[in-house]
Amino acid sequence: MTKLSVNINKIATLRNSRGGNNPDVVQVAINCLKFGADGITVHPRPDERHIRYNDVREIKKIITTEFNIEGNPQEDKFVQLVLEILPEQVTLVPDAIGQLTSNHGWDTIKEREYLQNIISIFKKAGIRVSIFVDPVAEMVAASAATGTDRVELYTEAYAKNYHANRDAAIKDYIVAAEAATKAGLGLNAGHDLDMENLQFFRQSIPQLLEVSIGHALISDAIYYGLENTIQIYKRKLKD
Repeated sequence: MTKLSVNINKIATLRNSRGGNNPDVVQVAINCLKFGADGITVHPRPDERHIRYNDVREIKKIITTEFNIEGNPQEDKFVQLVLEILPEQVTLVPDAIGQLTSNHGWDTIKEREYLQNIISIFKKAGIRVSIFVDPVAEMVAASAATGTDRVELYTEAYAKNYHANRDAAIKDYIVAAEAATKAGLGLNAGHDLDMENLQFFRQSIPQLLEVSIGHALISDAIYYGLENTIQIYKRKLKD
């Protein structure tokens, strides 16, 4: 079954908007796991505008399943945090400094040597590595040469075009997933997956190991409650 990792960055954004510690991101992480999430994802950025580096340290103390830390490895501060925390998985994304949200994957051909070097650092520490890639079969296939364990397919294009024509929207992702399998890579996905488009994505790509979902899930929790929302998303991954 595909695992659900809940990204709690938006909880930290809400907390930071007023200062203090309400909502408490550590308690939310505890609750997500209690309510059935298979893991917790965080994406600390250098400006700490949502998840703070100390949040990551505190969350590590309560994790009972999988911890996935996303970020830009070109920031040494991020690399050192990951090596300190030793999460089960690190997901590498090619964000620019100050970027609002991730919006593209790695060019695994042009940046192969860089990725090989940075990935080897994490793997020597015993951390599973996933790299963020666009749904382009060539880039997915080339990922194998970097030494990564998995790729995470960037799903914005799928989500954007899902309601217009879901069969056309999923086409490139199916091809990319097949390329990952052929290259011996595990497959994750994330970014803009939601309650409406998740089930079809999972059904179309049965080799999908994990999805990390934050914005949509936390937004849905406003209406349905966190526990109920997590269970709804979990059912979408089973059906």
